Amino acid sequence: MRGEVVREYLRGALWVLPTAAVVLALAVGYVLAQVQVSSVRWYVFQGTPDDARTLLIAISSTLATVIALVLGLTVVALQLASTQFSPRLLRNFLRDRPNQVVLSVFVATFTYSTAGLFTVGVSAGRRVDDYPRLAVSFALALLFISLLMLVFFVHHLAHSIQIDEVMRSVERRTLHVIEHDLPTRGVTGRREPPPPASAIAVPAHRSGYVQTVHPEVLVPQLAGRDLVASVAAMVGEYVVAGAPLLWLWRPGAGDSPAVAAAVPAPLRAALPAAVRVGFERTVEQDVAFGVRQLADIAVKALSPAINDPYTTIQSLEHLGVLLASLVRRPLGDQCVYDAGGSLRVVVPGRDLAYYLDLATGQIRRYGCAEPRVDRALIRVLATTGRFCTDPDDRRLVAHHVELVVDDARRAVAQAADLAPVREHGARVLEELAR
Repeated sequence: MRGEVVREYLRGALWVLPTAAVVLALAVGYVLAQVQVSSVRWYVFQGTPDDARTLLIAISSTLATVIALVLGLTVVALQLASTQFSPRLLRNFLRDRPNQVVLSVFVATFTYSTAGLFTVGVSAGRRVDDYPRLAVSFALALLFISLLMLVFFVHHLAHSIQIDEVMRSVERRTLHVIEHDLPTRGVTGRREPPPPASAIAVPAHRSGYVQTVHPEVLVPQLAGRDLVASVAAMVGEYVVAGAPLLWLWRPGAGDSPAVAAAVPAPLRAALPAAVRVGFERTVEQDVAFGVRQLADIAVKALSPAINDPYTTIQSLEHLGVLLASLVRRPLGDQCVYDAGGSLRVVVPGRDLAYYLDLATGQIRRYGCAEPRVDRALIRVLATTGRFCTDPDDRRLVAHHVELVVDDARRAVAQAADLAPVREHGARVLEELAR
């Protein structure tokens, strides 16, 4: 769990790669400074020591300006993503690897050139004619690489703040979570009964969002003591320190309160490793967070200040991809059993009803007066319904189609605008009823 926390933090830390680049630049500079190369070689710097020092000073001052420019543009991109799209997208921009690599190259070039001033043309406080020519040549190479990286950075930044790229990135990351991190073993597809009255609460060790759940960590502790546990919060929900994070009870104990004596210290110690709580939501196991980001973009585009229903329609198209992937997987609570087949851990999970409401509910309520948004909602629900194999899921999708049509009937003033929405909804309902 500690390694998982560190990896997740490092992926989103803007300072990690530049710091590593500084260390690497100093190490490379030290090594190249020890290499003596003849001045007749074509690839070594041909100027005098003063020329070399002037070059290094120019590179250092230029890169300092470029670094300030890059950081300023990055802040502008973060501000745009926060105000125009959603504040929950800032984490995605901070985790953008190309931005981290570009900044690292600039910082490495600046560090390498500045550190070279200690060895080029001076020794023991005196001017000398001999200096590491190969090291100066490498500073020139870094300068040209930095110029190429600057052009790439401008291209990447302009591309990354385009709404299509933003939504595609969220969709791609969320699909990865659906395919690789959403549990499939032991998922019941239904809500498990609540803990019995005899269950006792194990309090949360800190306040924050439930970021990941690893129930297999608790199974050995529970199996050895013949206990059953139920996680009190879903991934992505907020818990308060001291509030119940885990419920414990003994199978068949009924309403007996004697289970309290069965909560050992090792189990309390294992809880932070099994249920990770952090100060922010992450997408590691939280599919709803990715759906929330796309829904935020759609809702913000419908606000009077922006008034961009086409962006809402684009967001719905990406949400349709996520919903089509979700309906093909088992959704609901996860039951984890020990080697003997006894139930040990119940992990609450979101069902299709939750995801449908999260993806379409707010958009429907805010955008019901726009017929094109209504029809986009119906298209997304129709696509979702085609991937449903469970009749109950199809009925659930049909219910949301009816909600869209009802809200459109209430909000759309012109009968000519409403007619296509009603006809489209009727066709989809007929298809879902087959």
